[in-house]
Amino acid sequence: MSAIPKSQEMFTLDEYFALEASSDERHEYYRGEVFAMSSGSANHNRITGNVYLALRNALGNRPCEAFVTDMRLLVKRRQLYTYPDVMVVCGQLEFAYQRSDLIANPTVIFEVLSPSTENYDRGKKFNYFYRTIESLQEYVLIDQERILVEHLRRSDERNWQLAVLDDISDTLTLPSVDVSIPLAEIYHRVEW
Repeated sequence: MSAIPKSQEMFTLDEYFALEASSDERHEYYRGEVFAMSSGSANHNRITGNVYLALRNALGNRPCEAFVTDMRLLVKRRQLYTYPDVMVVCGQLEFAYQRSDLIANPTVIFEVLSPSTENYDRGKKFNYFYRTIESLQEYVLIDQERILVEHLRRSDERNWQLAVLDDISDTLTLPSVDVSIPLAEIYHRVEW
């Protein structure tokens, strides 16, 4: 993440929401600071779309729903406002601040790794922020430059299990939503 300048002032939450409403770019908000989010490449877009489509089709009429890119997430315990690439929410949507674009209860989060955000997505974003979301059961990191999917699954309140998938014939299985997605589907049309 890279901060956008605004003299020495910090942004209020209302100023952040106003910025987002008038901006063509998306921004994270954390403790008064606003950070421009990197734009996606064609491969990033393909992977995000492939994951969303696979989830939407697999979830069908079940009580879980997939959301893509423009749906904002509030990490309540840390007060981070961000935009995961794809989220799945099961049951009733929990909107924050009576906003229909701000969800607080994801079950699964997907992030497609970019060179500029890879360390943040693997490190602080998961360890400090996402792990504190009580509803979150699974976190999936997808590399856009090679076949590599890292799947973290909550095993108890404090521990997560990691599975690494790195063969195009592998299948990502998401027990919390009872969905399996072949990596060939995730990486469909991706150009190396």
